[in-house]
Amino acid sequence: MTATRRVGTAALPLRSAVPIRCDAPSTIARDVLDGHLGYFVRRLQVWVFQDLIQTLATIDISPAQFSVLVVINANRGLSQAELATALAIERARLVRLLHRLEERGLIQRLKSAADGRRHALRLTPQGRAVLARARALAAQHERRLIERLGAKRHRMLLQMLRNF
Repeated sequence: MTATRRVGTAALPLRSAVPIRCDAPSTIARDVLDGHLGYFVRRLQVWVFQDLIQTLATIDISPAQFSVLVVINANRGLSQAELATALAIERARLVRLLHRLEERGLIQRLKSAADGRRHALRLTPQGRAVLARARALAAQHERRLIERLGAKRHRMLLQMLRNF
């Protein structure tokens, strides 16, 4: 079965993750790109996301949805505005994302006890079950990253990016 991603109402096949060999010599000159961190960060990001997208596609969850489920689960009663800020997701995009998760029965938007104008977010029992499966899949993905980068470089890169 080919994994797909949703774009509007269409389901498009996912591209296969193409291994990027940062240590392989290239016969094509990259000129000044060899000195640009952003170039290599982007190449890594593409590989990481293609692998994560394919991994989570088996349960029809996107990386953004996974992040939303994780943060809602870790922060009881979180508002939509707080979630948007925490994950740096544009509010309009977040509203659409939350609507899809709510339609699937994975989250609930409840009136906040503290402020009736805002919604408190929480996972449903089905949402917690999907999150448990997604966490296991994301852990497999992370193990592949560790294998690819090496444990020491993985730890160093993670620490550097956390501090950024």
